[in-house]
Amino acid sequence: MKPLMTDDHSDFHQWAPELSEREVFFVGTIVVQWGSLEHEVFIQTLASFYIPDGQTPTLPKAMNNLQFTEVVRLWKERVVDKAKGKRATVLKRQYDEINDLKQYRDALAHGLWEWSATDLSRISTVRVKKKEVITTHFTAQDLENFSTRLASINFKIRFPGGLIDLARAQSEQGFYMGRGALSMLAGVHQTEGGFPQDPRQIGHGADA
Repeated sequence: MKPLMTDDHSDFHQWAPELSEREVFFVGTIVVQWGSLEHEVFIQTLASFYIPDGQTPTLPKAMNNLQFTEVVRLWKERVVDKAKGKRATVLKRQYDEINDLKQYRDALAHGLWEWSATDLSRISTVRVKKKEVITTHFTAQDLENFSTRLASINFKIRFPGGLIDLARAQSEQGFYMGRGALSMLAGVHQTEGGFPQDPRQIGHGADA
C-alpha cells in the first residue's frame, strides 16, 4: 500500500464534519473497540472448529466473515453456549450487549453526520436500511458511554473469569510490555500521549 502522508498541501478545499474533539475522540475509540471485538469473536469461533489430528475443518459460510451478525450467532452456539458456570453467565451477558449495541455501531459506521441548530448538544446520523430512513442521536456523553461499554465487553469476552483468567493468560504469554513503554525504551520519538510518532512528521509540528 502507498503511504497516506503527502507533502502536497495544494488542495485546501476539505469537508468539515462539524464534530468536536471529544466527539471525534470517542467515535475513534468506538471504531477501534468494535474492530477488536469483531476480531476476537471471529478468532474464538474459528478456534471452536479446531481438529486435533491436523485436518482442515470444513467451515460454514458464515465464517467468510462478510456478516458479523452471522459470526456472532455461531460464536453464541459454539463458544458461549458451551461455557460453564460463571464464565457462561458472563459470556451470555456479553452476547446480549453486543446485539444491543450493534444498531448504534451501524449508525456510527454507515450514517451521514448531521447536527441541528435547535440542539447543539447532540449530533445525529442518518442512514437508509431496507428502504427505511433511520436517524440516531448521540451526545458526547452517549459516545463516551458507548466506548466504555465496548471496552468492558472486549475485556470480558477475553477473560470471562475476570482477573483469574487475565493472570493465567499473562503467565502463559510470558513477559509483555505495552506499546508506549516499549517505544520509550527503544528511544522512539513520542507524542504527548506517550506513543510512537511517525519519524516523517518530526519537525513538522504535527502529532501522530
